[in-house]
Amino acid sequence: MLTALRGRVRRIPEIIGVGPGVWLQGFIEGATLGSDVAPRAPLSALHSEQLGRLFSEMAVIETDELDVDRICLPEDRPEEGDSGGFLAGLVRFTHERVYAEHGAPFRALFERLGVDTAPLEKLALSAERLEPRPFSLLHGDLHRENFIVDPHGDLWTIDWELALFGDPLYDLATHLHLMRYQADEEERICRVWQSAVEAARPGATEGWRHDLPVLLEYKRVQSVYTDVIRGALALEQPEGALDRRTLPEVARQVQLALAAAQEVPGMPTAPALHEVARAYRWWVTSRPSFTASAS
Repeated sequence: MLTALRGRVRRIPEIIGVGPGVWLQGFIEGATLGSDVAPRAPLSALHSEQLGRLFSEMAVIETDELDVDRICLPEDRPEEGDSGGFLAGLVRFTHERVYAEHGAPFRALFERLGVDTAPLEKLALSAERLEPRPFSLLHGDLHRENFIVDPHGDLWTIDWELALFGDPLYDLATHLHLMRYQADEEERICRVWQSAVEAARPGATEGWRHDLPVLLEYKRVQSVYTDVIRGALALEQPEGALDRRTLPEVARQVQLALAAAQEVPGMPTAPALHEVARAYRWWVTSRPSFTASAS
């Protein structure tokens, strides 16, 4: 991916071939935006400009234009410009792969937290109302730890392993969800995105004001499913013991995700922090492996 993007997207790691099949990735000196700028803090004028340039550079890269292998199956790829089909595919992946497959061992925990598939079913219906937008390259994970600020103050973008082709509005929704800007800063970044993407690819921002809330709802719901599973895995210890030191942070992260998503149709009212901690404690201690280790 990085090799294919060379000369098309600025300020990404350099890839150097040093022998047959051997490549080295350049190291970008600096600190992540997360460590350089306080969480939820606004971007500087320079970084806002460079973020807009990144959006515009990706917007002009059309589907199948890069010489890279795509891991998704052809039958799973929506028609070009079908933004509703793109979101429906993401919802289906979250339902089938995250909740039904990877989340199967944690089904009782999901039930204890009041989470089922209702919000995904409602989001699938909302996807049908999205405006069509031409597809382009998406980074897929634009958060503070994936931006490096170099010694000159310039912004570099790393970690492209989640890149995909699809609705350009999805990258904005993902960015806003992960960055957790204040309301006025969020609006400013939306204008940066709209101006940059529309100038680079006319028509690529069509209907964005109407559709952005739907994509943000998906991101909030997606975070609930992944954070519940991630939290459960973080608490696992050899022989089924409960990691009591990790429990407070797991409960905090999951409660924040539930609170952020509680306004999405189909999501439950977020339980209190102590209720989330109790649910995880119950889930770990009720498992056969825990009972065996306790005896």
